[in-house]
Amino acid sequence: MSTIKNYLSLIKFSHTIFAMPFAMIGFFLAATGSTGYFGLLTQDYRLVLLKFILVILCMVFARSAAMAFNRYLDRHFDAKNPRTAIREIPAGIISADKALWFTIANALLFITTTFFINRLCFYLSPIALLVVLGYSFTKRFTALCHLVLGLGLSLAPIGAYLAVTGEFDWLPVLFSFAVIFWVSGFDIIYALQDEEFDRSQQLHSIPASLGKQKALWISELLHLLSATSVVLAGIHGHFGWWYWAGVIVFTGMLVYQHSIIKPTDLTRVNLAFMTANGIASVVFALFVIADLLVR
Repeated sequence: MSTIKNYLSLIKFSHTIFAMPFAMIGFFLAATGSTGYFGLLTQDYRLVLLKFILVILCMVFARSAAMAFNRYLDRHFDAKNPRTAIREIPAGIISADKALWFTIANALLFITTTFFINRLCFYLSPIALLVVLGYSFTKRFTALCHLVLGLGLSLAPIGAYLAVTGEFDWLPVLFSFAVIFWVSGFDIIYALQDEEFDRSQQLHSIPASLGKQKALWISELLHLLSATSVVLAGIHGHFGWWYWAGVIVFTGMLVYQHSIIKPTDLTRVNLAFMTANGIASVVFALFVIADLLVR
């Protein structure tokens, strides 16, 4: 059990709460269509359940591969940073080789799982892996690394939608834009903690490049764009009041996290990063799915 616990800690399994709810939005968006709960009932429940399980597995495998690879690639930097020196690889809890094999295993499991979904998802799976794994390199050469992380997580609603329908649609794309801007914005807030360290190691981030105050301004702009995206998705998708109640909660959490973070006071970064964003994604997804089911 301790080994499992160590690997769950390595990949920060609790952070799955950020992207998984948006994958569920993409899934139910496709599964309910325009007929809501009754349309869902008319389908083969075994097939729907199978797709649901496969989507969850894809999310877990892709994210596990990405996080483990990030820890593997950053292990030398993590060892130098007092904030991250306690992580599993620099602390000697999990060896670098085992973390790499864990990455490879999860990447293969992800591709294998997409094979049982449909051909389109299977063909696109290497591209998805390239994005989520490639993020780990970006901090070495561009301050736009936050946007690449956002791009990786933004594949969740599109991927889940494709798993059910096998077709592209604009509505899950709008939700993906919301995820890109939302994740990029809160990742900038999280990176405020390592501004000086990143600069000393010639690593790139918005805070290291522009300083804390300007970084927060950019984070606020990105979160404004995220809120705009969910509003546009609501209009385009002709959602009802359940959806708009979710938008209020989501937007409120964005505003809240910026109200508690100051350039001179980062003591509540974890509250903003984990709690506020966890509530934003989970509650928003529940309201969106409720709206889809009552159509």
